[in-house]
Amino acid sequence: MLASSLITLREGLEAALIVGIVLGYLRKTGYLDRQGSVWAGVALALIVSLAAALALNAIGAEFSGRGEQIFEGVAMALAAAILTWMIFWMQRQSRQIKGDLEAGVRRAVDAGATGALFWLAFIAVVREGLETTLFLTAAVFTATASDTIIGGLAGLLVAIVVGWLVYLGTARLPVAAFFRVTGALLVVFAAGLVANAVGEFQEAGFLPGIVEHLWSTAAWLDDQSTLGSALHSLVGYTSEPSLMQVLAYVGYYLALWLGLQRATVATLGEKTPTQPV
Repeated sequence: MLASSLITLREGLEAALIVGIVLGYLRKTGYLDRQGSVWAGVALALIVSLAAALALNAIGAEFSGRGEQIFEGVAMALAAAILTWMIFWMQRQSRQIKGDLEAGVRRAVDAGATGALFWLAFIAVVREGLETTLFLTAAVFTATASDTIIGGLAGLLVAIVVGWLVYLGTARLPVAAFFRVTGALLVVFAAGLVANAVGEFQEAGFLPGIVEHLWSTAAWLDDQSTLGSALHSLVGYTSEPSLMQVLAYVGYYLALWLGLQRATVATLGEKTPTQPV
């Protein structure tokens, strides 16, 4: 439940902030009468996201046995990959999101193109919606469907309320700090997805077991217990992990750290002015 709440809170608030920036710029420039195109784009994005969620659920229901294990492993691995990409993207683009959006709105307003406002809102929101759909699909494999749905709706509701308050100007959100904290939590969630995906592929016979049970903590905290199940869905806790799961879990953190270090160096290099010869 906590994992799905975190996912929808972050993704929902990111979408709400994007829509808020667009509407705020229209209000500031006196073109709020064109907000209908923005809301139409948001509505279509929500419909597409819901359709994608239903389609993924229907596809998953068709599999059983080994096919189900492969489907779950692929969904988890893909969700972890997109989460990782999102972390790198936010590190590089977060500071200029507002400027880019306002520039797009300004061009659309100057050209009198309401269709451009529609597609601007649609693309921004549908990206978040499709990401959320995939993440929740992966999350439901590590928790019960009811917990995932309840947690997801709770996070989405909070995101909508906070986004609306920020737009009205009655609340201030430390955006950088929020995304930094939730980003760190999502890193832990992504690492757990990688380890769980490896476990699914091992059960399907795609990956060797090597050491099937590297250790066992079931006597102290079984992953089927209430707390163990919550930790399993949030951080990938397994009371009897295989060697490959542990290597994948640790290896993910190492690869992410190296990637972030390299991205930081590249970003600093772009900001450093070239010295004259």
